[in-house]
Amino acid sequence: MRVILADSNDLVRVGLRTILNSHGGFQIVGEAKDSEELQAQVEFFEPTVVVIDYTSPGFNIDIIPKVLMNHKHVKFLAITPEQSGQTLVNALRSGVISYIKKDCDLGEIINAIEETAHGNKFFCGQILETIQRAAIDVNDIDFESFSCEPVILSERENEIITLIAEGLTNHQIADQLFLSNHTINTHRKNIMAKLGVKNTAGIVMYAVKTHLVSPNKFLFAADNT
Repeated sequence: MRVILADSNDLVRVGLRTILNSHGGFQIVGEAKDSEELQAQVEFFEPTVVVIDYTSPGFNIDIIPKVLMNHKHVKFLAITPEQSGQTLVNALRSGVISYIKKDCDLGEIINAIEETAHGNKFFCGQILETIQRAAIDVNDIDFESFSCEPVILSERENEIITLIAEGLTNHQIADQLFLSNHTINTHRKNIMAKLGVKNTAGIVMYAVKTHLVSPNKFLFAADNT
């Protein structure tokens, strides 16, 4: 299993390297201190798994979809300090497969990397509890809802999708675009029909996956409220 460790903290990388080297079965092919280094190392080393703290200085969540755009086989395991439930879900929607906390025990870290390398989702108990406290069911998150078929959306529809993804209500969007609430509601229904989604979360996922909005733009909003 070819692994890249992506964290700006030297001590964290040394700790993870020590854990993986002592376990065996892992080949650490690179260590990245920021997003630029990570992108270059993925290009050169073609890793199986990237273990990343996207909240550490020098990184942000944007690097994950950027890497996956050209390297769809790479699997991301996030290992971060405590985050809000919505932040965790937004990270998963951006391309993270598995998620654990930095204070997880060694066995759990090893299991997480192994499962992720095999294409399986892995969440430590603390992460699941955080998501459940936010009343979000991981099993209800549709990570594969968008196919490669083209979706034809008007300029106005893309504008409304962007505003929805930024958290604006129908009333706020209507005020901003000088349209009626009824018109915005009609646009929303048409957008959901075209995208084949059933709720706002589906619209937000589309906006992120098609880069209408940056996940980083609203990722930490839940932490600031």
